[in-house]
Amino acid sequence: MYCVREITEDLYWVGGNDRRLELFENIHPIPKGVSYNSYLLLDKKTVLFDTVDWSICRQFLDNIKGVLGDRPLDYMVINHMEPDHAACIEEVILRYPDVKIICTDKAFMFMNQFGFHVGDRVIEVKEGDTMSFGKHEVVFVSAPMVHWPEVMVTYDTTNGVLFSADAFGTFGALDGKLFNDEMDFDRDWLDEARRYYTNIVGKYGPHVQSLLKKASDLDIKMICPLHGPVWRTDLEYFIDKYDKWSRYEPEEKGVMIVYASMYGNTEAASEDLARRLVEKGMTNVVMYDVSNTHVSYLISETFKYSHIVLAGVTYNLNIYPPMLNYLMDMKSLNLQKRTVAIIENGSWAPQSGKLMRELLDEMKEMTILDEEMSISSAITEEDADSMDDLADSIIDSMK
Repeated sequence: MYCVREITEDLYWVGGNDRRLELFENIHPIPKGVSYNSYLLLDKKTVLFDTVDWSICRQFLDNIKGVLGDRPLDYMVINHMEPDHAACIEEVILRYPDVKIICTDKAFMFMNQFGFHVGDRVIEVKEGDTMSFGKHEVVFVSAPMVHWPEVMVTYDTTNGVLFSADAFGTFGALDGKLFNDEMDFDRDWLDEARRYYTNIVGKYGPHVQSLLKKASDLDIKMICPLHGPVWRTDLEYFIDKYDKWSRYEPEEKGVMIVYASMYGNTEAASEDLARRLVEKGMTNVVMYDVSNTHVSYLISETFKYSHIVLAGVTYNLNIYPPMLNYLMDMKSLNLQKRTVAIIENGSWAPQSGKLMRELLDEMKEMTILDEEMSISSAITEEDADSMDDLADSIIDSMK
């Protein structure tokens, strides 16, 4: 049985949801599932925009058949060749052998690398090329490294729909809702949208900025991404989020305390700092245990807040491994423009503070506060003044 949603009078969502997959890209937890979006246009010619992950291919094929009926499929536009969107290309070809595939030259190269047998069906397009399918005329816009090098987006000049590939996507199954105005996005989706962007696309901020600049010249009325809701209202809200995230600007003035604690002593020091910050008027404080919080959530929150406190125990004369993993992810995802305070702990030969500072120095535009705490095993009353000074230093840096 097919399950589709009408987007406009001649455009349909024919994707599906996966609530069984535990790890997206076999890395990131997705407890709320994920949607794989594909879109089918019924014009003089019929056009499928991208396919879906293999896990929901049967539903996807039923959806296509349910919308097309006895009509042939004339074109398949592949904006992005990652397997969670392109896995079903050959299955579509088996059922619609006369279909022509529209993609970039790099996407065609990737099809061959993945072993897809597409024959001579491919029509290669580049930046600025156009095609007419009848009433609808589209223009193809290059979007390399958002977040693969072959990516393009497709803009329908007739109705203002932007098929945005992985841009403007988010984790989460759609639960019958498709459009952003059918849900409370701030409450239920924003955190997952940020986590998706920061971990999947976050490294490529300059490339996202380039795409946003191109998009600003288009009269976009609707955004159809490959994951998550379709945007048909308040587009400026989500575009502004992408602009801020891709410029590495924090969303909020606040303090995120990330602590690495083996026996609870570094955690206690972090709790003491959090209390002092709140008492001094900074109530936007969150705390995370680096050992039991998946790094994808830490990265998302790090993009959100202006100030980060790293409280780390020394482990084998090095940085505690989960904290090191978090810092390396921060670096690889190009995080920048944050103010950071450091608390180190060590029962002998404490090293974590110095080593964390060295890693932060390798990142762009990171301000490391001079006020630094070094704890010997456990915080004591003698550390109170130093902790108070650290809290003051953090708050002063926010002014």
